[in-house]
Amino acid sequence: MKLIQTKQELKEALKGERQRGKTVGLVPTMGYLHEGHLSLIRKARQENDSVVVSIFVNPTQFGEGEDYNTYPRDLDRDTEQCRSAGADMVFAPGAGEMYVEDSITYVDMNGLTDRLCGASRPGHFRGVMTVVTKLFNIVRPDRAYFGQKDAQQVAVIRRMVRDLDFNIQIIEAPIVREEDGLAMSSRNTYLQPREREAALVISQALFLAEQQIAGGERRGDFIRDKIIEKISSQPLARLDYAEIVDAAALTPIRVIKGSVLIAVAVKIGRTRLIDNIKMEV
Repeated sequence: MKLIQTKQELKEALKGERQRGKTVGLVPTMGYLHEGHLSLIRKARQENDSVVVSIFVNPTQFGEGEDYNTYPRDLDRDTEQCRSAGADMVFAPGAGEMYVEDSITYVDMNGLTDRLCGASRPGHFRGVMTVVTKLFNIVRPDRAYFGQKDAQQVAVIRRMVRDLDFNIQIIEAPIVREEDGLAMSSRNTYLQPREREAALVISQALFLAEQQIAGGERRGDFIRDKIIEKISSQPLARLDYAEIVDAAALTPIRVIKGSVLIAVAVKIGRTRLIDNIKMEV
């Protein structure tokens, strides 16, 4: 496995792969990998001849006062995990390598990025789309792999790929959870023991909603109120949002039918966590 830190070196390495007719899968990450990331790498390994994992904490998707400087980083640990999961190349550039000093060009979108996390984190998805576009242009993958935990991000990237005619297949893989139900996240490392226990209320609220829908409940407002009630019962939890939306358009729905995304964002102490479930009703 190669560790690559410059765009030019990566392009050269991939040029050789393509000349040999190999397909390329890309797994974009911000590092501090967990089993959710590794499941994406293993899936990419199964479906492609060559697998590239990018590890880059992207400054343009962090807002003022967010955790860019404290986001967990451990490149040695990450590269070893990438190797064990079957990656061929790890692309780990610095910010100065990814963004030229006087860069003034961004990728943005209307509508899908204004809701859910976009409402609480203005500019976040502009940063996400810009860095993903750069990675797509550098790697030119056949397939790119993302986790369902970032469901809004996946919806935004799917739409960007469609609208801008990227010839890339977007693969979404299921959420990977701890044994007690907590969705795996690099930010889970921020949680103190009491906060870690309190964070279970997030998945518990979503599983309750899933059970009610499976039992026949179709009133979106009723389900949303039950999620809010459950999360509010935990003193350490502060709700950012709880929404029931169309899984593709991300628009609110009153009657639960079709492809549905139930998404929440919650602060536990100082840590903001997101989680969701998807259902076909």
